[in-house]
Amino acid sequence: MTREPSKFSSLKLKNEGFVTYGDNNKGNILGCGNIGNSSSSSLIENVLLVEGLKHNLLSISQLSDKRFKIEFDNTCFLICDKLTKEIRFIGKIIGNIYMLDLEHSITISNTKCLITKEDNIWLWHRRASHIHMDHLNKLSRKELVIGLPKLKFNKEKLCVACQNGKQVKASFKSKNLISTSRPLQLIHMDLVGPSRTMSLGGNYYGLVMVDDYSRFTWVMFLTNKSEAFNSFKKFSKLVQNEKNTIITSIRSDHGGEFQNVLFQKFCEEHGINHNFLALRTPEQNEVVERKNRTFEELDRTMLNETKLPKYFWADAIITACHVLNKVLIRPILK
Repeated sequence: MTREPSKFSSLKLKNEGFVTYGDNNKGNILGCGNIGNSSSSSLIENVLLVEGLKHNLLSISQLSDKRFKIEFDNTCFLICDKLTKEIRFIGKIIGNIYMLDLEHSITISNTKCLITKEDNIWLWHRRASHIHMDHLNKLSRKELVIGLPKLKFNKEKLCVACQNGKQVKASFKSKNLISTSRPLQLIHMDLVGPSRTMSLGGNYYGLVMVDDYSRFTWVMFLTNKSEAFNSFKKFSKLVQNEKNTIITSIRSDHGGEFQNVLFQKFCEEHGINHNFLALRTPEQNEVVERKNRTFEELDRTMLNETKLPKYFWADAIITACHVLNKVLIRPILK
C-alpha cells in the first residue's frame, strides 16, 4: 500500500474502506491499482492507495501468495519469479528494516551483471565435484589449476546439494605424520558395494586403492567380488611400470575377496606384505574408508543436483576420483 498516486501504472479510484495504523488512527482507502510494467512479470498487482500513509508497505505474505518468492539475507533481499526463478527486485536493509526502492531497484535487465560472478563461483564448485569451498578458494588464489579464474567466495552462503549429500557423524581424527617414505610403499584397499543399482557398465562393486604416501587414488569397477584379485593383478603391473617402483605392502580387511589362496600366493611370489585389519575395526583402515565416504558424498551430491538416474553412480565416482587426484594435496607434503 502507498499514499502516492504517481507510483501506479494503473489506478482505479474508489472508496473501499480504511486501514488502521499502529496508533489506532485510520486512513481511508482511496483506490486500488497496479505498480510496475504490465508487459513484464515485475508487475505488482492490487496495491492500495491509502490516505495519510507515512511509508509505503509491501506485504510479504501477499507476494508469496502470488507468483513471487522472497529470499532474505543479512544485507539484502531478493524478490524472484517462482516459475522462471529470475530475480525481479533487489532490496537492501537499512536500520534493521528491509527496504525496496521501486524506482531504482535492480530488475532483470541489469541483475545479470551482478550475479554472473557469484554464479561463476558455484559453476566451478560443481565442476570440481563439490569439493570444499576453502580448498577451491586456495586453488584459485594460488593459481594452482590452469584455467581456474580468480574467484571471490562468500563463506556465509552454503551449497544446498553439499548439505544434503555430506551430512555425517563426527569422525576419528586423522594422524599428522607420514609413516611411508615413497609412493607404493603401502596401498590401502577396500571393496565398496554392492550397489542396489547396476551401473551403465553392468557393475555393482568398486575396488578402491589409495597410496599411503601421496593419497593418490585408483578405482576399478567390478561385476562380482570374485573379480577383485584379477583387477588387483592388472593394477599392480600397471602402476609399478608407471611409477617405476614396486608395491611393498597392501592393507585390507578380512573379506573373502582379499583373504584367499590366490591373493596369498600372488603376494608371496612378488614379495608383497599383506596386512589385515583387526576384525570389525574399520577405523584401522581409515585412509581408504575416508576416501570411500568422500566418493559416496560426491556421488550423491552430483547425482542429486543434476537429477541424473542412479545408474550413473560409477561415472560420478570415477569423475570425482579424477578431480580429487588433480586438486587435493596432502597437507604434510605441501
